[in-house]
Amino acid sequence: AVAFTAVAAVAAAHAVTLRISSLFQIVFTALKLLLILTLIAAGLRLPEWQPVSFLPQSGDGASIFSPAFAVSLMYVMYAYSGWNAAVYIVGEVRDPRRTIGQALVLGTLVVTVLYVLLNVVFLLAAPVAKMAGQVEVAHFAAVGIFGEIGGRLMSGLISLGLISTLSAMTWTGPRVLQMMGEDYPRLSLLAHRSPAGIPLVALGAQTALVFLLLATATFENALLYAQFALTFCSVLCVLGVIVLRWRQPALARPFRVPLYPLPPLLFLGVGLGALGYVLFNRPAASLISAATMAAALGAYWLVRKSTAR
Repeated sequence: AVAFTAVAAVAAAHAVTLRISSLFQIVFTALKLLLILTLIAAGLRLPEWQPVSFLPQSGDGASIFSPAFAVSLMYVMYAYSGWNAAVYIVGEVRDPRRTIGQALVLGTLVVTVLYVLLNVVFLLAAPVAKMAGQVEVAHFAAVGIFGEIGGRLMSGLISLGLISTLSAMTWTGPRVLQMMGEDYPRLSLLAHRSPAGIPLVALGAQTALVFLLLATATFENALLYAQFALTFCSVLCVLGVIVLRWRQPALARPFRVPLYPLPPLLFLGVGLGALGYVLFNRPAASLISAATMAAALGAYWLVRKSTAR
């Protein structure tokens, strides 16, 4: 009930005006950053840390290439899956050629530093055995830092902090559907905007899909289902960089990949490896995700074919 209410409330906030969407996102992102920084600062000031080593240990190589590591990597990749979301609202950004590039690079760097430090604090504040297999690892860390009552309070604040993530996807996701509606007449309903410029039909369609996921899947299955598709699409996108470099070498490129082709190849290797492991070890969620993408590809082919006529 709380999840459904949160999704509906955030969707309503983004259905008014672009100014309210922007303000809503800024406020909740700032609160989330403040919360993360508070946890990091308090955790690093603990008088006694858990006995955990961050240096490589004997046997770590086997762990890195294990199925369990690959499944865990999907959670890590999900944490960074919004790195490219600024591209989805390029039509609503001033000077996108400069701003979007800065947002992607700086945003990814900030998230990397904060998330790594946050996970360091989790490991220092709570026993690893106690967090193993748990979803609410932040709760155990908060209890280790602030005590039982403070931990419960911090867990509530952490839940509120997730609203910024929910808000970001509620803002950016419908813009993808909107562009599909503008590109293909058969999907033109998705392109409908309110007088304030909000793609209300697309927003409603995405919200309905979120409700469907909430009603039919567990946390783990919903996450793996979504991340399998996200990783697969990201692999295709990065592969497209290589293909375009090969097919259209003279194409204007305001941004060039540093150390090309090493970053794309590294990303492709990690992404394809994770997909293979997850498909083998979590076949149900992976196959449902693959079936969804296949159905979407079929729908795209039909829409494009009818548009060509």
